[in-house]
Amino acid sequence: MSKPHRFPPALAVPAVVFIIIGLALAAGGVPLVTLGGSWYYVITGIAIALTGVLLAIRRRSALLLFALVLFGSTIWAVTEARFDFWQLLPRLWVWLVLALWLLLPPVTRKLVFGPPAAHREGVVPLAAAVVITVLLGIGTAFNHPYDHPGTLASTAATPSPALPGDANRQAGDWTDYGGSPLGQRYSPLTQITPQNAGQLKVAWQFETGDKPGPGDPTETTDENTPIKVGNKLFLCTPHSIVIALDPATGKELWRYNPHIQSPVGFKHWEHMTCRGVSYHDDALYPANATVATADNAAGASAPAANGGENSAANAASNVTAAAAPGSDTSAAAPAAASSADTASASTEAGASGAAAAAQPASAAIAASEASAATQQTANAAASAECPRRIFLPTADARLIALNADTGQPCTHFGNNGQIDLRTNIGPFTPGGYYSTSPPAVTRDLVIISGHVTDNESTNEPSGVTRAFDVHDGHLVWNWDAGNPDATQPIGPNQTYVRNSPNMWSVFSVDEKLGMVYLPLGNQTPDQWGGLRTPASEKVAAGIVALDLATGKMRWNYQFTHHDLWDMDVGGQPSLIDLQTASGVQPALIASTKQGSIYVLNRETGKPIVPITEEPVPQGAASGDHTSPTQPFSALNFKPPKVRERDMWGTNPFDQLWCRVKFKSLRYDGMFTPPSEQGSLVFPGNFGVFDWGGVAVDPVRQILIANPSYMAFTSKLIPRSQIPSDNGDKKGSETSGIKLARGTPYGFELNAFLSPLGIPCQAPPWGYVAGVDLRTNRIAWEHKNGTIRDSAPLPIPMPLGVPSLGGMITTAGGVAFLSGTLDYYLRAYDVHTGDRLWQARLPAGGQATPMTYADSSGKQYVLVTAGGHGSLGTKQGDYVIAYTLP
Repeated sequence: MSKPHRFPPALAVPAVVFIIIGLALAAGGVPLVTLGGSWYYVITGIAIALTGVLLAIRRRSALLLFALVLFGSTIWAVTEARFDFWQLLPRLWVWLVLALWLLLPPVTRKLVFGPPAAHREGVVPLAAAVVITVLLGIGTAFNHPYDHPGTLASTAATPSPALPGDANRQAGDWTDYGGSPLGQRYSPLTQITPQNAGQLKVAWQFETGDKPGPGDPTETTDENTPIKVGNKLFLCTPHSIVIALDPATGKELWRYNPHIQSPVGFKHWEHMTCRGVSYHDDALYPANATVATADNAAGASAPAANGGENSAANAASNVTAAAAPGSDTSAAAPAAASSADTASASTEAGASGAAAAAQPASAAIAASEASAATQQTANAAASAECPRRIFLPTADARLIALNADTGQPCTHFGNNGQIDLRTNIGPFTPGGYYSTSPPAVTRDLVIISGHVTDNESTNEPSGVTRAFDVHDGHLVWNWDAGNPDATQPIGPNQTYVRNSPNMWSVFSVDEKLGMVYLPLGNQTPDQWGGLRTPASEKVAAGIVALDLATGKMRWNYQFTHHDLWDMDVGGQPSLIDLQTASGVQPALIASTKQGSIYVLNRETGKPIVPITEEPVPQGAASGDHTSPTQPFSALNFKPPKVRERDMWGTNPFDQLWCRVKFKSLRYDGMFTPPSEQGSLVFPGNFGVFDWGGVAVDPVRQILIANPSYMAFTSKLIPRSQIPSDNGDKKGSETSGIKLARGTPYGFELNAFLSPLGIPCQAPPWGYVAGVDLRTNRIAWEHKNGTIRDSAPLPIPMPLGVPSLGGMITTAGGVAFLSGTLDYYLRAYDVHTGDRLWQARLPAGGQATPMTYADSSGKQYVLVTAGGHGSLGTKQGDYVIAYTLP
């Protein structure tokens, strides 16, 4: 016969488990309390440990005590998270499981000490606490506090143009990275609609054969958006291989491999990618068409330097209008002086003097005409060899022109078909300079800038933008933010200004206004700016508009002053003729990492949507400074300030870890400066909007976007404390320790993740959203995506996940996105934002989709699925096209 005081196994196991859990929770909560955080974890941990002790001594009061724990935790959870199911779940599910364990008969029957009434008084409250918690979960599971339903216009707001950007472009083509040079990511195709999008099926699938290998960088990414012109699709792979495919079948037509090289291999490069190629066809430009140049645009190119009528006065200083190119002092003024001198001399000296003065003028005219004739002959020869061309930027810093029909190099361009972009750049670490994005192509020019490795040193390559003749490749002009007035082609033995801000994203072009628009980064390194130059500080982290003919700056507008947070303007600007209260205005829409969407008049640089300067946190590191204010657009997706209660986790323990980490960081809100303590950067390095930009429908006057919210941490490490074994670069550009040679600090950058690799701040982390551009109103916003492919268990919890890559939209009323961390291509109704369809991808789709029509008029949606190394999505080499049955 067993004795009553014997310790039965049915109680021994839960007693030990409760004591361990309680002590661990209480011990973990102590640092949080010392940092000024919540006492919940200490108090709850002690109560759970005492429950374990009571179980060990077989006291019935253990049930009542844990009922109080579950009741109290439920009240605390609702107080912190309100009725958000996905925030309540990690706070309560572990305690709910423990409560159910205690209610099992093998446990309750072994609790023999205490008055008999205590058994009933313990079981009933504990069961009641369980029921309340379960009902709370069921009730909140159907609550969507972060979903904001609404509607956008489903009909045209403006008469439909023949095509976005250029009436000579065919409706079924996608001729540029952003659909057209305007960067709208819009197609006038209407075959796919909200009514039939659910029927989309795979039309064909192609594998490029270019998969990341062991010798490639960690951040090897497939961010490619193919283009389609006529009867060919053109795409590039991470190793800069160009492939032409049949749009209807996916059959390979030709392939060009530039055989990129590196003296030390590719393993230690920060990243490797190719976002796309560019296309040029003389047939798109009628011989008698007029394109704005420095001369015929001068009258409109000298806007006032202050902000627009709707902007705050202190925001107006962000926009800088340059002198009209036609009146530039470095070129036009001396010419004018010479002309005036000649006229004066003619008046005084009479007809003989005039005749003498006319002789050199006649000679100059003759020489100019001869030069023009020679250039025309050369262009004709180049066009005969390559009437249609593909321009490829390679990862080893070349620009290659290929015959779009055959894939053969255009030998009349540059040096046997290629230009060495290292020319005049100076030394750099292998992989530290090349163009990751497609160049801009106009009637006469191919314009290219480049990626420069962040945070390596203060002696990195220039961020210069260069314009080459589209036919023969000679340098026409160069614009360097470090020396912005010197746009004449640089001499053969000169070097562009080191470390000047670069343009690594995608240009937008308005050839009617004669402007090219540059979304700029900052002067590296990102997190400490004590050595930045006045020239760089003026234009960095904003938009610069350059004159196409001369490269002279027309205007600029800065979106982040003295950027210390890697707030590069990553997205390609979208150009649209926008309906406003003041009439139709030529608008430029720039999405930014900080969440503001800036809407400017693209002719003058003045704000159309109001921009205000707002105070931001101060207190920069030694030797640096911060701007007292930053510009915020009235149209924005900026997140609210993060609080301790916003920390998240899959269970109370990793949530506690995130709370302790959060309280240990410096965080005073958006634009908290980097610090030796470590600072929380939110929005983080990937930003609310990155290189994917936004999609705009010029007919409906709407904007479709995919905002993301991931926090990062940034820590300054004094030079003497940088680990000696950190000589090699580690991680990607957004993770690991960065040396930042030449500054007093190194930097440690990381996503703000729990030990399980899940974001520490509460979901949703990603949305799709629709904006009415006529009212600047966010009409609808829905969380988007699941954690199926990023959680330890492949459970498709619909939390809303970040996305990298942009959206496209169509005249048919359907938008598409593939960049989420789960592997899906999804279709949405632009009217409501409702998801219409989704297709599983074989790898990460961190690229912007595109759409086109084949020769029969059949519409396709196409995406590349190759994964993203630094995001950890599955890698591959897939190109997949979908169409209706």
